[in-house]
Amino acid sequence: MPAHRRYSREVIERGVQLVLEMREESPKRSGVMREVGELLGVHPEALRHWVRKAEVKGERRVGVASSDAELIRRLEKENAELRRANGVLKAAATMFASELNPRSTF
Repeated sequence: MPAHRRYSREVIERGVQLVLEMREESPKRSGVMREVGELLGVHPEALRHWVRKAEVKGERRVGVASSDAELIRRLEKENAELRRANGVLKAAATMFASELNPRSTF
C-alpha cells in the first residue's frame, strides 16, 4: 500500500473546482478525474473523494444559482437545529412520562 500524501488546501480546492467546472461545461465527458489528477499530480481516487466530500458539504452545487445555494444552506442549518430541539423535547417528554409511572425506576 502506498504512503498517504498530504496535499495543501489550495491543491484540494483547485482540484475540486476544476472537476466541477469541467463537469458543468460538458456533463457527458468521461475521465475528468483522471485528467485533473494528472494535471495536478494527484491520484484520481483522492480527487474523487475530495469532490464527493465537497458535494456533500454543499460547498458548490452544480446547476444551482448562488442565491438558491445560500437558501438551501440556510434551510439545512435550520433543519439541523430543529432536529436537535426535537431530540431534546423527546428526551424531556420521556423523563416526565417516567415520573408519572410509579413502576418505573429512574
